[in-house]
Amino acid sequence: MIINIKDIEKFCEILRRSGKKIALTNGSFDLVHSGHVNYLNEAKKTADCLIVGINSDKSVKQYKSDKRPIVPQEQRALLIDNLKAVDYVVIFEETTADNLIEKVKPDIYVKGGDYTEDTLPETATVKKHGGKIKFIKMTQGCSTTNIINKILDIYAK
Repeated sequence: MIINIKDIEKFCEILRRSGKKIALTNGSFDLVHSGHVNYLNEAKKTADCLIVGINSDKSVKQYKSDKRPIVPQEQRALLIDNLKAVDYVVIFEETTADNLIEKVKPDIYVKGGDYTEDTLPETATVKKHGGKIKFIKMTQGCSTTNIINKILDIYAK
């Protein structure tokens, strides 16, 4: 289910009152690949409900490139929402998930193993609300950038 950012805080309060443990992760999820699926499957194991924050098109352009995303935010949200591991999806506008974390107040904040607590921008916000951070090992060789580069290599010649 895709939840509007305006409703996510109240929605999470209802989940918590019903005794659900909430995990939150986020990303652009542009050109979804098996690495994303593996990551989300592992993230789901950490809690009763997995909420995935999808960076808006505007925020992806700000932190990745003005050429990204390839897939528009509504399509990315629909695709991620239809993966087995994902319970809820929300699109957010900022380049970091701090404001989303303030609304969701997850029990577990899940990020890729390419981060540490020292390099993760959202660490202080997660800890402020009593959440724990779980890092998941990334699938080697799987990245949207690699896919884009392979397409360019094959078709640009």
